[in-house]
Amino acid sequence: MYRYSFQGYDKETMARALGRSLSISTKHAIEIANYIRGKKLSAAQKLLELAIEKKKPIPFRRFTEGAGHKKGVGPGKFVVKASREILKLLREVEANATAKGIMDPVIIHISAKKASIPLHYGRRPGRKMKRTHVEVVVTGIVEKKEKQGVEKKKEKEIKTEEKKEEKIVESKEGVKEKIHVEEKVGEHIEKEKQEKKQEKEEEKKEEKKEVKPKRKTTRKSTGTKTKRSTKKTTKTTKKKKKGEKQ
Repeated sequence: MYRYSFQGYDKETMARALGRSLSISTKHAIEIANYIRGKKLSAAQKLLELAIEKKKPIPFRRFTEGAGHKKGVGPGKFVVKASREILKLLREVEANATAKGIMDPVIIHISAKKASIPLHYGRRPGRKMKRTHVEVVVTGIVEKKEKQGVEKKKEKEIKTEEKKEEKIVESKEGVKEKIHVEEKVGEHIEKEKQEKKQEKEEEKKEEKKEVKPKRKTTRKSTGTKTKRSTKKTTKTTKKKKKGEKQ
């Protein structure tokens, strides 16, 4: 875990970025940091772009060895590689600042430190590489997110209330429609019941008209039949007796 040298960092009003083990000269990074510190982020990016295009040199004030005189600047160099890497870092800080809503960010802290120095491999064994840590902290005017958040909350509450009212109205209308439909269905069912009752009554009346009264069966009729049968039997028995006597 990297420990930033900047103290008093505020997450709400500040943004930062870190370039770890960049393959650039630590001396060049220190001179660029001294040149950019305290300037606006947009202005610093333009200066580094000019340095990469070799239109405007970066002044050297501390490590002046090998720095030639430049018109209007004094000792300076066109540091291309270090400028390119630090420009990438500044763009990263800008993205972090825009994400937090920081307007017109200013570089309040930028520092370059020597990182771990690995050795070259291959044909140059034992030769040390150049590695540098660069950290940048930016601050600026923060948009009032609280008001925006409150307004958004109010809008959400208003929308939810409107939705609730619409649901209530819809529910009331649905209940009314259901009641109306139920009343209609009830009236229709009652009409069907009445019609069925009338049809049944008419059918019963028609059945009563069509049905004829049946003859009454009495015991006398049965008695006469038995008498006839007995008479026949007596006649046959008498005939048999006469035949026997003869």
